[in-house]
Amino acid sequence: MRIKHFLLALLCAACSLVSAQQVALIPQPAQMRVDNGYFVMQKKVALCYPSGESKEVKAVVTRFADEVKKTTGVKVKTCIYRNTPCAKGMGCCKSDTRRIILHTDKALGDEAYKLSVSTEAINITAAQPAGFFYALQTLKQLLPANVMAGVKDANVSEWRIPVIEIDDCPRFGWRGFMLDEGRHFYGKAEIKKVLDVMAAYKMNRFHWHLTEDQGWRIEIKKYPRLTEVGAWRDSKVCAWGDVKPDGIRYGGYYTKADVREIVAYAKERFIEIIPEVDIPGHSQAAVASYPEFLACDPEAKHEVWLWQGVSADVINVSNPGAVQFAKDVIDELTDLFPYQYIHLGGDECPTHKWEHNADCQALLKQLGSNNYRDLQINFYKQLKEHIAAKPADKQRKLIFWNEVLHGNTKSLGQDITIMAWIGADGAAKDAAERGFHTILTPQIPYYINRKQSNLPTEPHSQGYGTETVEAVYNYVPMKNIPTELQSKYLGVQANFWTEWVVSADHMQYLMLPRLAAVAEAGWTPQSLRDYKDFEQRLQGEADYYRLKGVNYGKHVFRTVDTSK
Repeated sequence: MRIKHFLLALLCAACSLVSAQQVALIPQPAQMRVDNGYFVMQKKVALCYPSGESKEVKAVVTRFADEVKKTTGVKVKTCIYRNTPCAKGMGCCKSDTRRIILHTDKALGDEAYKLSVSTEAINITAAQPAGFFYALQTLKQLLPANVMAGVKDANVSEWRIPVIEIDDCPRFGWRGFMLDEGRHFYGKAEIKKVLDVMAAYKMNRFHWHLTEDQGWRIEIKKYPRLTEVGAWRDSKVCAWGDVKPDGIRYGGYYTKADVREIVAYAKERFIEIIPEVDIPGHSQAAVASYPEFLACDPEAKHEVWLWQGVSADVINVSNPGAVQFAKDVIDELTDLFPYQYIHLGGDECPTHKWEHNADCQALLKQLGSNNYRDLQINFYKQLKEHIAAKPADKQRKLIFWNEVLHGNTKSLGQDITIMAWIGADGAAKDAAERGFHTILTPQIPYYINRKQSNLPTEPHSQGYGTETVEAVYNYVPMKNIPTELQSKYLGVQANFWTEWVVSADHMQYLMLPRLAAVAEAGWTPQSLRDYKDFEQRLQGEADYYRLKGVNYGKHVFRTVDTSK
């Protein structure tokens, strides 16, 4: 008898293991237990949420119901309950109706959720709209891939979710992706695809790099030449080495209406957009638009740059007109992006033209410094003071790349954030020790525009193919950081620079699936992260990418042609 019971227990354990292997969530939840059985979605499902919930929760519920109906044909009827979920008399909760029930628990974190799936009902508990959204994103991941992709799939006839218990919350509050559109411009439809993929992986910060030497991509009403002149150049490619300018008129920009549409789209997916206007370096497109007050040498010829690399044509920070320009741009950005951060760049800013400009020399002497980098810090200080004088709802915090640490950074106060990219681990720790918040964006391996393999078929980009999916995944954020500094680390971010990346298809190929690896670093506890397990879970993502209509690197997928 004991042998019989032992064999039965062993069989049950094996069945549970098979079920667990079928659950492939990215990012991996903080806690998860899979049991046998499924919640099978019938023709109708009731989705009940408590009365008194915010408009944001109602919007999350409505969007989920619409998406499920569109992709599966299952009608999800929403209803509100006051005291008892699905109490007697509630029309959408008949005894034979499958139910998804939302509960509120204010003790949970803002992005945390609990998900309990039985064969009869699904219970979701969260404190805030973001928690409910992420729980429903997890439900979509547990369904066939077409649901997350937002399309119908004629090959799927049954919609079922495994019996599962999940208690989940993110490791970091900042889980970001930066896309450079200063060098190459992709347009609204492609940005929305990026936002959809980010939302699928529970990423919540889109850092939008909108200006560069090679292009200015956002409408600023007070300075129309920024888009009339600065948004266009005479070469589609960014020249480098043997690759010369091709003479093709190229460019584009986002109107204010475009930006508002994209901000609203991101907000529905609980993604905040952080605009970056890179000043005073990486600003040749702006200088070419208004050389009379932005250039150190306004008498010289200035044009939107056709090349890669670092341009020496930086903004003249000693000119009051340039300072006012930056203040005006910040004012218009503040009206467009209703979140707490604006990024002002600060990286790779040559001082050569300042060193040969009499006004810059005089200003440096006035500051009592011989470090030309302090001209940049003084420029930022004036902008920071301008922001601080605004009404509370218009105030913004500033983010800079870690080169800003090389000047008199202390004069900016401690409420700035440092994005650590070059020597990232050391720069982030330096920033934290100085009292600044920091975000890890290590050039190696989180610059996911770099080649992800050394195959001869890999499309041209930067790097040597060493930033593989495995290398990206295996980076350990905040490694060996003392406990007292850890609160200064806001999170992680992947960056994508587009010097060589002309098309959205090329961008997607390099971005995916490496973006999923960064997303898991931002969400999943480090103790649960394991590359082999991630690679196994990643296999099903090929179906999602195919159905979503996005390109991706094939190297780690075992069911596709990895030579492409």
